[in-house]
Amino acid sequence: MTQGARANKAGQVLEMTVEGTLRGHGYYEVCPNVPKSQQKEYILNSILFPKRYARSVYIGMGIYETEVYVDFYIIDSDRFPSGLIIECKWQESGGTVDEKFVYLNENIEKCYPTQTILVMGGEGMRPKALNWLKKQVDSNQNLLAVHSIDRFIAWANKNF
Repeated sequence: MTQGARANKAGQVLEMTVEGTLRGHGYYEVCPNVPKSQQKEYILNSILFPKRYARSVYIGMGIYETEVYVDFYIIDSDRFPSGLIIECKWQESGGTVDEKFVYLNENIEKCYPTQTILVMGGEGMRPKALNWLKKQVDSNQNLLAVHSIDRFIAWANKNF
């Protein structure tokens, strides 16, 4: 297996862990077969499940005028009636994911329609880059938190 394939697989495992956490707290996946361009409207207007989520949801154009898809868009009628976005980032060894933090932060601030939590995994992110990203929570109204996967689970146990 190539290094890129391993990284892709590890990222999928991180997303499956987040999804398992959502399901464990009573969230239901809706609209997996709805075209991605229509998922946001569908999840916002679906009332069958008060706690619901969709994966790979198109939310609009980013700062570079390119399409932006988020890993998870959740709705909780009580806690997050307008939604919560969860993005997952994995970096096992030295690489470029942390070089993209400035772009990600600016997109979250200017283009994301609701608050966002970042779930980080792996040990390959540069500590100073990760610390910089965590500090952005204070100035970016849409960036609710930056968590490791274990801290995200602890947060979910208290907030979902």
